[in-house]
Amino acid sequence: MDESWLIPYADLLTLLLALFIVLFAMSSVDAVKFQQLSKAFNDVFAGGTGVFEFQSPMPEGQMESPDERKEDVEKNDQDDIAKDQMELLALQQKVNSYIEEKKLTDKLNTKLTDEGLLLTIRDNVLFESGRAEVRTSDVNIANEIADLLIMEPPRNIIISGHTDNVPITTARYESNWELSVMRAVEFMKIILKNNQLDPRWFSAKGFGEFQPVAANETAEGKARNRRVEILILPRTSNNPE
Repeated sequence: MDESWLIPYADLLTLLLALFIVLFAMSSVDAVKFQQLSKAFNDVFAGGTGVFEFQSPMPEGQMESPDERKEDVEKNDQDDIAKDQMELLALQQKVNSYIEEKKLTDKLNTKLTDEGLLLTIRDNVLFESGRAEVRTSDVNIANEIADLLIMEPPRNIIISGHTDNVPITTARYESNWELSVMRAVEFMKIILKNNQLDPRWFSAKGFGEFQPVAANETAEGKARNRRVEILILPRTSNNPE
């Protein structure tokens, strides 16, 4: 009987045995790796030196939530605003003392608003009718007001001019816009002759007849609308660089 078929059969059995050995070896390695991985997870979640045992970077009792941090910021902002309002109130009292001393209560007044401390000067305190130049006799009042504006640290200050609604057409000013702007500028020029005031903190505006504080139907209302205003801003507003 021919037994030559046994040779390839034996080779096939040998190859199958080798294959099973390789598969067994691979499964053994995977089992070891799985055991190691399982132990690592067990250490993390069941104790040992896992990630949950690292100390917090914040001391115990001092960790804050985002809401708590927001509340702290808001509280600090409110404290700054309250302090600023107290400073402006003290400045208002200082200016009011000056007004009473000079008997100017019917021509100057102050008001503390959300925008800042507002000092209003009636136009007949400083100017001739229809003119923007500060009268020579009133330059001293402007200089004394300048002394009141010296603060440390300084504040932003806006000087604005206002008119009534009576049209104006002169050789120098074609409209109330121009008159109101130039009154603010001329008054500011006098103020800034005081070398203790920094021009970077000052600006001038002209509103013409368009921001009245009284009705223009009466002479008294017109007189109230013709004015120069000095607005001393809170420190929380933008400062010059």
